[in-house]
Amino acid sequence: MAKKGIQSVRGFCDILPAEAAIWQRAEKIIRRVLEAYGYREIRLPMLERTELFCRSIGEVTDIVEKEMYTFEDRNGDSVTLRPEGTAGCVRAGIENGLLHNSEPRLWYSGPMFRHERPQKGRLRQFHQVGAEVFGVSAAEMDAEMIVMTARLFRELGLNGLRLQINSLGTPQSRAAHRQELIAYLRDNEDQLDEDARRRLETNPLRIFDSKNPQVQHVMAAAPRLLDNLDEQSAEHFATVRNLLEQAGVDYEVNPALVRGLDYYTRTVFEWVSDDLGAQGTVCAGGRFDGLVEQLGGKATPAIGFALGLERLIALLGQSDKQPVGDAPHAYLVVACDAGAAFDLAERLRDRLPGLRLQVNPGEGGFKGQLKRADRCGARLALILGERELAMHVVTVKDLRSGEEQRQLGYDELEQLLHDIIAEEPAD
Repeated sequence: MAKKGIQSVRGFCDILPAEAAIWQRAEKIIRRVLEAYGYREIRLPMLERTELFCRSIGEVTDIVEKEMYTFEDRNGDSVTLRPEGTAGCVRAGIENGLLHNSEPRLWYSGPMFRHERPQKGRLRQFHQVGAEVFGVSAAEMDAEMIVMTARLFRELGLNGLRLQINSLGTPQSRAAHRQELIAYLRDNEDQLDEDARRRLETNPLRIFDSKNPQVQHVMAAAPRLLDNLDEQSAEHFATVRNLLEQAGVDYEVNPALVRGLDYYTRTVFEWVSDDLGAQGTVCAGGRFDGLVEQLGGKATPAIGFALGLERLIALLGQSDKQPVGDAPHAYLVVACDAGAAFDLAERLRDRLPGLRLQVNPGEGGFKGQLKRADRCGARLALILGERELAMHVVTVKDLRSGEEQRQLGYDELEQLLHDIIAEEPAD
């Protein structure tokens, strides 16, 4: 009996070469847009002390209670694979003295880990791009960040995303709302499920996140935090809305938008899609003015967002604007001395930055090599035989257009390949 192959861990998925081309294009555009707004990259560890997430995300959250990959290392320390990036970015900023240096703008990317039930758009290892700004409390910063995400989606060629915004006010205004909300929920406790009843006293605002239709019906009539905003938060939110309208960014106010992390204050936002099923949030973020102090730093206003790459890639795969793939521009069919073919390939790579050239590895006949060239997606087959070698030419066969093959000198070949490279959009 044949041995069964080892399969991947449930919820941890491979990114195959064809998909990687879409990832690469998206990542290039994301980097370009972020850098255009003054953000600088920071690279963060995947493993952090568990205390960091308990203090930042909140003890009474699904992430901390149910979803984190937490274990003791060999020193007996409790460590956790990061479930999100903001806490680690704040920790790094405090530890390295970055947060009070000319209003730093930082961005990062990489895998995050949550032990959730795997489904479409939700994996246990997933990838995010995050961006954070520290030291700016003005509503203009909130609006600029949201407008930047709108620009990002335009440059990716994505349409149909909807922007939802809300304000969570300050901890003080939330405390007043909390008492009113708890009183309402107690009056309707018989209609709440077990999870909502458990959260009634510890974190009632989080009940707005419930996916239970009956609980959602109860929460539709619950007291709204927007109606309890302090004067400054209400003015802050009005300014954000005015600036979005001025920039031509459409939005809808969603009073039930509370986000799943305890550190958010004032502005919160989500970009959602109807094309991803239940997991429709593609990008989300908001202001977290108290988190730096909560984690041991000086009081510092801050705002940030996280973009889910798997969900973004799924939308890009559905869009008409497909990326230029990573298929070779040319495949060198070798029907002569292998050393001569090797020299030619290296000459072309030296002179043509960005050239994707694949060379036959020395196996197979002429027809077999042409089949390989076609299967790998190359646009051109470059045929180098003894006859071509003696004449200092290469026979060029366009595998995509069907044009008749022709012979080109080395300089002419370089110009042809240069023109093909130049045709590609600069993402």
